Amino acid sequence: MKPYEDAQLPDLQSDYPLSDELIAQYREDGHTIVRGAAAKEEIAPYREAIRQCVMANAKPMDPLEKRSTYGKAFIQVANVWERSEAARKFAFARRFAKIAAELMGVDGVRMYHDQALFKEPGGGHTPWHQDQVLWPIDTGKTITMWMPIVDISAAMGSMTFASGSHKLGYAVDLLISDESHRTLKELIAARGFPTVTYGAMAAGDATFHDGWTMHNAPANPTGETREVMTVIYVADGARVAEEIRTRSQALDLAGCIPGAGPGDLIRSPLNPLLYSKSNPEPPGE
Repeated sequence: MKPYEDAQLPDLQSDYPLSDELIAQYREDGHTIVRGAAAKEEIAPYREAIRQCVMANAKPMDPLEKRSTYGKAFIQVANVWERSEAARKFAFARRFAKIAAELMGVDGVRMYHDQALFKEPGGGHTPWHQDQVLWPIDTGKTITMWMPIVDISAAMGSMTFASGSHKLGYAVDLLISDESHRTLKELIAARGFPTVTYGAMAAGDATFHDGWTMHNAPANPTGETREVMTVIYVADGARVAEEIRTRSQALDLAGCIPGAGPGDLIRSPLNPLLYSKSNPEPPGE
Protein backbone atom coordinates (compact mmCIF):
# COMPACT_ATOMS: atom_id res chain seq x y z
CA MET A 1 0.00 0.00 0.00
CA LYS A 2 1.30 3.44 -0.92
CA PRO A 3 1.95 5.98 1.83
CA TYR A 4 -1.08 7.98 2.87
CA GLU A 5 0.28 11.19 1.34
CA ASP A 6 -0.32 9.68 -2.13
CA ALA A 7 -1.35 12.55 -4.41
CA GLN A 8 -3.35 10.28 -6.72
CA LEU A 9 -6.24 9.71 -4.30
CA PRO A 10 -9.78 10.12 -5.71
CA ASP A 11 -10.77 13.79 -5.63
CA LEU A 12 -14.36 13.38 -4.29
CA GLN A 13 -15.38 16.64 -5.98
CA SER A 14 -18.32 15.52 -8.11
CA ASP A 15 -21.94 16.20 -7.15
CA TYR A 16 -24.16 13.67 -5.40
CA PRO A 17 -27.79 14.43 -6.30
CA LEU A 18 -30.17 14.51 -3.33
CA SER A 19 -33.90 13.98 -3.73
CA ASP A 20 -36.37 16.48 -2.32
CA GLU A 21 -37.84 13.64 -0.26
CA LEU A 22 -34.51 12.87 1.41
CA ILE A 23 -33.89 16.54 2.22
CA ALA A 24 -37.38 16.87 3.70
CA GLN A 25 -36.88 13.71 5.75
CA TYR A 26 -33.60 15.04 7.14
CA ARG A 27 -35.16 18.32 8.21
CA GLU A 28 -38.13 16.60 9.84
CA ASP A 29 -36.21 13.82 11.60
CA GLY A 30 -32.83 15.47 12.19
CA HIS A 31 -30.98 12.60 10.50
CA THR A 32 -30.80 10.64 7.27
CA ILE A 33 -28.60 8.20 5.39
CA VAL A 34 -26.95 8.80 2.02
CA ARG A 35 -26.10 5.43 0.53
CA GLY A 36 -23.04 5.45 -1.71
CA ALA A 37 -21.98 9.00 -0.87
CA ALA A 38 -18.62 7.63 -2.00
CA ALA A 39 -17.94 4.43 -3.89
CA LYS A 40 -16.03 1.61 -2.20
CA GLU A 41 -13.18 1.98 -4.66
CA GLU A 42 -12.94 5.68 -3.79
CA ILE A 43 -12.87 5.00 -0.06
CA ALA A 44 -10.36 2.13 -0.05
CA PRO A 45 -7.17 4.24 -0.43
CA TYR A 46 -8.46 6.80 2.06
CA ARG A 47 -9.16 4.03 4.54
CA GLU A 48 -5.55 2.95 4.52
CA ALA A 49 -4.33 6.53 4.89
CA ILE A 50 -6.70 7.35 7.73
CA ARG A 51 -6.00 4.07 9.54
CA GLN A 52 -2.26 4.75 9.46
CA CYS A 53 -2.80 8.28 10.75
CA VAL A 54 -5.06 7.12 13.59
CA MET A 55 -2.64 4.43 14.70
CA ALA A 56 0.22 6.95 14.65
CA ASN A 57 -1.65 9.65 16.60
CA ALA A 58 -4.00 7.86 18.98
CA LYS A 59 -3.15 8.35 22.64
CA PRO A 60 -2.07 5.24 24.58
CA MET A 61 -5.06 3.71 26.34
CA ASP A 62 -5.60 1.25 29.18
CA PRO A 63 -7.03 -2.18 28.42
CA LEU A 64 -10.76 -1.97 27.67
CA GLU A 65 -11.79 -3.43 31.02
CA LYS A 66 -10.01 -0.60 32.88
CA ARG A 67 -11.52 2.29 30.92
CA SER A 68 -14.53 4.50 31.64
CA THR A 69 -17.73 4.13 29.64
CA TYR A 70 -16.57 6.91 27.33
CA GLY A 71 -13.11 5.39 26.99
CA LYS A 72 -14.57 2.04 25.99
CA ALA A 73 -16.66 3.61 23.23
CA PHE A 74 -13.91 4.28 20.68
CA ILE A 75 -10.38 5.30 19.83
CA GLN A 76 -10.69 8.99 18.95
CA VAL A 77 -8.39 11.27 16.93
CA ALA A 78 -9.58 14.80 16.16
CA ASN A 79 -8.55 17.14 13.34
CA VAL A 80 -7.10 14.26 11.37
CA TRP A 81 -7.00 16.61 8.38
CA GLU A 82 -4.14 18.53 10.00
CA ARG A 83 -2.04 15.38 10.33
CA SER A 84 -2.27 13.89 6.84
CA GLU A 85 -2.64 15.28 3.34
CA ALA A 86 -4.85 12.33 2.44
CA ALA A 87 -7.12 12.92 5.42
CA ARG A 88 -7.27 16.61 4.47
CA LYS A 89 -8.41 15.69 0.97
CA PHE A 90 -11.12 13.46 2.42
CA ALA A 91 -12.35 15.95 5.02
CA PHE A 92 -12.35 18.87 2.56
CA ALA A 93 -14.23 16.93 -0.15
CA ARG A 94 -16.60 19.21 -2.02
CA ARG A 95 -19.05 16.33 -2.58
CA PHE A 96 -19.62 15.77 1.13
CA ALA A 97 -19.71 19.48 1.97
CA LYS A 98 -22.32 20.15 -0.71
CA ILE A 99 -24.51 17.35 0.66
CA ALA A 100 -24.23 18.90 4.12
CA ALA A 101 -25.16 22.37 2.84
CA GLU A 102 -28.15 21.10 0.86
CA LEU A 103 -29.51 19.05 3.75
CA MET A 104 -29.35 22.08 6.05
CA GLY A 105 -30.61 24.48 3.38
CA VAL A 106 -27.68 26.88 3.65
CA ASP A 107 -25.55 28.55 1.00
CA GLY A 108 -22.20 27.25 2.27
CA VAL A 109 -20.46 25.30 5.00
CA ARG A 110 -17.20 25.55 6.88
CA MET A 111 -15.18 22.93 8.67
CA TYR A 112 -15.81 22.78 12.40
CA HIS A 113 -13.63 19.75 12.95
CA ASP A 114 -13.26 16.13 11.91
CA GLN A 115 -12.79 13.02 14.02
CA ALA A 116 -11.79 9.43 13.44
CA LEU A 117 -13.82 7.15 15.70
CA PHE A 118 -12.61 3.55 15.77
CA LYS A 119 -14.70 1.19 17.91
CA GLU A 120 -12.44 -1.72 18.81
CA PRO A 121 -13.46 -5.39 18.95
CA GLY A 122 -15.27 -5.67 22.27
CA GLY A 123 -15.62 -1.88 22.47
CA GLY A 124 -18.46 -0.54 24.58
CA HIS A 125 -21.62 1.30 23.64
CA THR A 126 -21.66 5.02 22.88
CA PRO A 127 -24.13 6.62 25.34
CA TRP A 128 -27.04 8.78 24.24
CA HIS A 129 -25.87 12.36 23.76
CA GLN A 130 -26.20 15.59 21.78
CA ASP A 131 -23.06 16.70 19.95
CA GLN A 132 -23.71 20.42 20.09
CA VAL A 133 -23.71 20.56 23.89
CA LEU A 134 -19.92 20.68 23.49
CA TRP A 135 -19.84 23.36 20.81
CA PRO A 136 -19.70 27.14 21.51
CA ILE A 137 -21.72 27.89 18.38
CA ASP A 138 -24.61 30.36 18.01
CA THR A 139 -26.57 28.57 15.28
CA GLY A 140 -28.84 25.58 14.77
CA LYS A 141 -27.19 24.95 11.42
CA THR A 142 -24.61 22.28 12.23
CA ILE A 143 -24.40 18.79 10.80
CA THR A 144 -22.21 15.73 11.26
CA MET A 145 -21.30 13.31 8.50
CA TRP A 146 -20.61 9.83 9.95
CA MET A 147 -19.01 7.59 7.32
CA PRO A 148 -17.65 4.07 7.85
CA ILE A 149 -14.49 3.49 5.84
CA VAL A 150 -14.96 -0.27 6.09
CA ASP A 151 -18.14 -2.28 5.65
CA ILE A 152 -19.95 -2.55 8.97
CA SER A 153 -22.70 -4.84 10.12
CA ALA A 154 -25.51 -3.59 12.36
CA ALA A 155 -23.84 -5.47 15.22
CA MET A 156 -20.62 -3.48 14.85
CA GLY A 157 -22.12 -0.24 16.07
CA SER A 158 -24.30 1.46 13.46
CA MET A 159 -25.84 4.51 15.15
CA THR A 160 -29.38 4.96 16.48
CA PHE A 161 -31.12 8.34 16.26
CA ALA A 162 -34.10 9.81 18.12
CA SER A 163 -36.21 11.26 15.32
CA GLY A 164 -37.36 14.82 15.91
CA SER A 165 -35.22 15.31 19.01
CA HIS A 166 -33.24 18.08 17.30
CA LYS A 167 -36.29 20.32 17.61
CA LEU A 168 -35.71 20.55 21.37
CA GLY A 169 -32.39 22.26 20.89
CA TYR A 170 -30.21 22.38 24.01
CA ALA A 171 -31.88 19.64 26.08
CA VAL A 172 -29.47 18.78 28.90
CA ASP A 173 -26.02 20.00 29.84
CA LEU A 174 -24.36 16.59 29.97
CA LEU A 175 -21.22 15.20 28.37
CA ILE A 176 -21.16 11.68 26.89
CA SER A 177 -21.49 9.49 29.97
CA ASP A 178 -23.62 6.99 31.85
CA GLU A 179 -25.59 9.96 33.14
CA SER A 180 -26.29 11.35 29.66
CA HIS A 181 -27.38 7.86 28.57
CA ARG A 182 -29.89 7.48 31.41
CA THR A 183 -31.20 11.03 31.26
CA LEU A 184 -31.67 11.22 27.50
CA LYS A 185 -33.08 7.69 27.27
CA GLU A 186 -35.76 8.75 29.76
CA LEU A 187 -36.37 12.01 27.88
CA ILE A 188 -36.70 10.21 24.54
CA ALA A 189 -39.25 7.82 26.03
CA ALA A 190 -41.18 10.61 27.74
CA ARG A 191 -41.37 12.70 24.55
CA GLY A 192 -42.21 9.68 22.39
CA PHE A 193 -39.40 10.25 19.91
CA PRO A 194 -39.15 7.23 17.56
CA THR A 195 -35.68 5.67 17.47
CA VAL A 196 -34.21 4.69 14.12
CA THR A 197 -31.09 2.81 13.10
CA TYR A 198 -29.96 2.36 9.52
CA GLY A 199 -28.38 -1.02 10.20
CA ALA A 200 -25.51 -2.36 8.12
CA MET A 201 -23.57 0.19 6.10
CA ALA A 202 -21.06 -0.19 3.29
CA ALA A 203 -17.82 1.73 3.20
CA GLY A 204 -18.75 5.09 1.66
CA ASP A 205 -22.33 5.16 2.94
CA ALA A 206 -22.89 8.07 5.30
CA THR A 207 -25.38 9.18 7.89
CA PHE A 208 -25.89 12.89 8.47
CA HIS A 209 -27.36 14.24 11.68
CA ASP A 210 -28.19 17.62 13.17
CA GLY A 211 -25.98 18.86 16.01
CA TRP A 212 -28.94 18.65 18.42
CA THR A 213 -30.17 15.20 17.36
CA MET A 214 -29.92 12.70 20.20
CA HIS A 215 -28.07 9.56 19.17
CA ASN A 216 -26.15 6.58 20.45
CA ALA A 217 -24.45 3.41 19.19
CA PRO A 218 -24.29 -0.13 20.53
CA ALA A 219 -21.19 -2.00 21.61
CA ASN A 220 -19.06 -3.87 19.09
CA PRO A 221 -19.18 -7.59 19.98
CA THR A 222 -17.44 -8.62 16.74
CA GLY A 223 -13.77 -9.31 16.11
CA GLU A 224 -13.47 -6.42 13.63
CA THR A 225 -12.80 -2.73 14.29
CA ARG A 226 -15.58 -0.31 13.32
CA GLU A 227 -13.55 2.33 11.45
CA VAL A 228 -15.45 5.60 10.97
CA MET A 229 -14.55 9.10 9.87
CA THR A 230 -16.73 12.03 10.82
CA VAL A 231 -16.74 15.59 9.53
CA ILE A 232 -18.66 18.29 11.40
CA TYR A 233 -19.82 21.22 9.28
CA VAL A 234 -21.16 24.60 10.39
CA ALA A 235 -23.06 27.03 8.18
CA ASP A 236 -20.93 29.78 6.67
CA GLY A 237 -21.68 33.03 8.50
CA ALA A 238 -22.29 31.38 11.87
CA ARG A 239 -20.82 32.99 14.95
CA VAL A 240 -19.37 31.94 18.26
CA ALA A 241 -22.01 31.92 21.00
CA GLU A 242 -22.19 35.06 23.14
CA GLU A 243 -22.20 32.89 26.27
CA ILE A 244 -19.64 30.11 26.76
CA ARG A 245 -21.57 27.86 29.14
CA THR A 246 -19.09 25.19 30.16
CA ARG A 247 -15.42 24.37 30.44
CA SER A 248 -15.89 21.87 27.61
CA GLN A 249 -17.19 24.64 25.35
CA ALA A 250 -14.25 26.85 26.33
CA LEU A 251 -11.84 24.06 25.42
CA ASP A 252 -13.63 23.48 22.12
CA LEU A 253 -13.46 27.20 21.34
CA ALA A 254 -9.71 27.23 21.86
CA GLY A 255 -9.16 23.98 19.96
CA CYS A 256 -11.56 24.39 17.03
CA ILE A 257 -11.93 28.18 16.57
CA PRO A 258 -8.58 29.49 17.83
CA GLY A 259 -8.32 33.22 18.35
CA ALA A 260 -12.08 33.77 18.25
CA GLY A 261 -14.23 35.13 21.06
CA PRO A 262 -17.95 35.41 21.82
CA GLY A 263 -19.88 36.81 18.86
CA ASP A 264 -17.02 36.43 16.36
CA LEU A 265 -17.53 34.84 12.97
CA ILE A 266 -16.46 31.22 12.79
CA ARG A 267 -13.71 31.54 10.21
CA SER A 268 -10.37 30.83 11.88
CA PRO A 269 -7.62 29.01 9.95
CA LEU A 270 -9.16 25.78 11.28
CA ASN A 271 -12.56 26.61 9.76
CA PRO A 272 -11.99 26.82 6.02
CA LEU A 273 -14.90 27.27 3.64
CA LEU A 274 -15.52 23.86 2.08
CA TYR A 275 -18.47 24.66 -0.16
CA SER A 276 -20.40 27.78 -1.22
CA LYS A 277 -23.14 27.82 -3.82
CA SER A 278 -23.09 31.58 -4.41
CA ASN A 279 -19.39 32.31 -3.97
CA PRO A 280 -17.30 29.33 -5.08
CA GLU A 281 -13.80 29.23 -3.68
CA PRO A 282 -11.11 26.58 -3.86
CA PRO A 283 -11.62 24.07 -1.01
CA GLY A 284 -9.78 25.20 2.08
CA GLU A 285 -9.66 28.90 1.21
